Amino acid sequence: MTEPVRQEVEDGILVVTLDRPKANAIDVPTSRALYAAFERLASEESLRVAVLTGAGERFFSAGWDLKAAAQGEAIEADHGPGGFAGLTEFAELDKPVIAAVNGLALGGGFELALAADLIVAAEHAEFALPEVTLGMVADSGGVLRLPRRLPDAVARELLLTGRRMTAREAQRWGLANRVVDGTELRAAAMELAREVRAGAPLAAAAVKEILRATADCGVEEGYARLRRGELPRYRAMLSSADAEEGPRAFAEKRVPRWTGR
Repeated sequence: MTEPVRQEVEDGILVVTLDRPKANAIDVPTSRALYAAFERLASEESLRVAVLTGAGERFFSAGWDLKAAAQGEAIEADHGPGGFAGLTEFAELDKPVIAAVNGLALGGGFELALAADLIVAAEHAEFALPEVTLGMVADSGGVLRLPRRLPDAVARELLLTGRRMTAREAQRWGLANRVVDGTELRAAAMELAREVRAGAPLAAAAVKEILRATADCGVEEGYARLRRGELPRYRAMLSSADAEEGPRAFAEKRVPRWTGR
């Protein structure tokens, strides 16, 4: 039996592949294996960004493994420190994750994609939260994140009906950053990852920290939180060598040499 989560590194990019035929469904051990991959991203300085995808062309992930549930895995089972799928509650992860959605992202699979920072989707991909049709609620982030990413009426419709949303509709609402032919998905996701990697690592960490810290407030309060010194990654970025290197490299018309310090 193959491992449910595969990892490979290319140009400082961690490629994480969920590989559980036939639907890339996620049980507790798989959640913990995914968390291990994202913890590796967090802890290894040479890794700057991750691309997360599913094996095959039909499923990104069908979400919670209902076969595991039928065999006794509880609906409130402990999926580990990152929550369901290892990422949905990994709030302190400061490095960007790009979801390369290669097919159906259903239930927890959609919630996993929503937990990523950016989404690149194959043309044939579809997204849905069918939990209400199964007597449940999309409480691994779906009911919390979707209303922040979509117009209220659209989010409510998806949550209350479980209907599927195409990749093009997701792009139209600003949920998917890019939609490409399925054969071009990995290349497009890696291209976006390289664009992210080209930025300063401390700046990327600061962006994620600021977005988290100001998600519940207006612009005025957001400024106040920045100025109060409550955000350590933002403060570290301001006084970093990289913050000096960026303008210097621009003035010298060369590619900046980031040190993460």
